[in-house]
Amino acid sequence: MKDQTRKKARLSAEDRRALLEDAACACIARGGIRDFTVDKIVAEAGVSRGLITHHFGSMDGLLAAVYSRMYGEWIAAISAPRPGLAPIDALIEALVSPALFSRDVLNVWLTLWGEITTNPVLRAEHRARYGQYRASIAALLREAAPAAAGFDAEAVASAFICLVDGLGVQRCVEPTLLSETDARAACWTLLRPYLDPVGAGSVAKARS
Repeated sequence: MKDQTRKKARLSAEDRRALLEDAACACIARGGIRDFTVDKIVAEAGVSRGLITHHFGSMDGLLAAVYSRMYGEWIAAISAPRPGLAPIDALIEALVSPALFSRDVLNVWLTLWGEITTNPVLRAEHRARYGQYRASIAALLREAAPAAAGFDAEAVASAFICLVDGLGVQRCVEPTLLSETDARAACWTLLRPYLDPVGAGSVAKARS
């Protein structure tokens, strides 16, 4: 145990923050907000209690950091290039991939969403991060959609995000009722009317 403590003491500040965020995510995935406690998180991370305050200021600060990290990973996933796929195809493939839809991930998201209404720190983080997420999707839609009057990329992005969130919940709760193929088809059903046949890409054509 002393060797492990020494190794953690040599970590950079950024690595210690990531360690605590990992531990917080693991605790939330197992037991929701009731397991988001100082004792359980520091035990999971194998660090001293004071590091939470030192790096995040408070437990609310840590919770906001977890939220920011979750959205950061989401945005990184939808922004990553997928060779051979058009941007909208790559977006949908990322959002229906098993990597973004697991029960542990769902448990963390549901816990965070449930806390937003009563936690002003988390609510502020949500507004900033959701805005970035929606803007990223809206930008992809503008590139792929025809230059037709009345197209509101932000509104379509909002509807798309709501659909993806719902699909994710259903796939994690009862995956036998909604396959990856079904989720992909639902995404295209929403987006296809707005997309240029060329911009929609090979996956859309294959499923049309």
